[in-house]
Amino acid sequence: MVFPVAAPPLVDGCVTIEGQRIVSVGRAAQDAVVCDLGDVAILPGLVNAHTHLEFADLPAPLGTPCMTLPAWIRQVMAHRGGAAGSPASESVLHGLSECLRSGTTTLGEIATHDWRGVASASGQPLPGVVMFREAIGPTADRIAPAVAATEAFFASPNPLPNVQPAISPHAPYTVHPALLDALVDLAQRHHAPLAMHLAESREELELLNAGTGPFQELLVELNAWNAAAGARYGSILAYLQALARAPRALVIHGNYLSECEQEFLAAHSASMSVVYCPRTHAYFGHDPYPLAALLARGVRVALGTDSRASNPDLDLWAETQFAAARHPQLSLAAV
Repeated sequence: MVFPVAAPPLVDGCVTIEGQRIVSVGRAAQDAVVCDLGDVAILPGLVNAHTHLEFADLPAPLGTPCMTLPAWIRQVMAHRGGAAGSPASESVLHGLSECLRSGTTTLGEIATHDWRGVASASGQPLPGVVMFREAIGPTADRIAPAVAATEAFFASPNPLPNVQPAISPHAPYTVHPALLDALVDLAQRHHAPLAMHLAESREELELLNAGTGPFQELLVELNAWNAAAGARYGSILAYLQALARAPRALVIHGNYLSECEQEFLAAHSASMSVVYCPRTHAYFGHDPYPLAALLARGVRVALGTDSRASNPDLDLWAETQFAAARHPQLSLAAV
């Protein structure tokens, strides 16, 4: 059985390959050399739109289910502080292999360091990767260094032609609006996509709306709190409007998008997508995900596993099955 996804399933279908390229999907030519794979299903490689491979070696998610996002971030920082050796390179290689084994051939990866050299030297097979280089700068003094680091990422040699450089302004609580604008300008110059965590938690909304709550307390602890007007936009919609200037943009999570924000994304579906991470969403015990509403409005939605810091594995097929069970009102074909 061949599942083209964009067309009905083909019983006794054939995928015709010449060299390293698929040239047709349908019936085998009469003179073709056919390799019968037996009782299997063939489908295109899966696209995991959101990963953090630096955590791919974790045996279990960090923290406990239903903890707040700021509390979980403290666990992440503790894990990074206790890591030894090279900066997560072995974990990245482990994660790339895990993704290929489970049928994922394309990744949207949030990278805190440039691991292209290590992956190239390893010689192991790699999926296609859009490498979103993470940028953080919550205060004015950190804007210029973050922009310079991102510029350097694009200027550095790329030994892997199947890895596309991209940009990730991390989140509203870690990215000053001036930094976000500069990164969008940079994305325009390099024709690069952007990915940003947005509307992920109620604590994030409280910070944007009132400047209070657990995220404000965390930023104070990290000496990264800026109470000045203009240090952050006051709504998710303002961040979406800034991202809409980019050639393409991924809105990561979008767990708490309002109706007007959903409408904005629907109006910009040619260049903006939302990435839903079902098992990470469930791990934090968020309100029910507005998947049906997003799809009904015409928002483009992709699936991602997020990281092993909030998910038991990087298996997108398992993620798809979980989404189907969590949203029974959707047809399996739509999922």
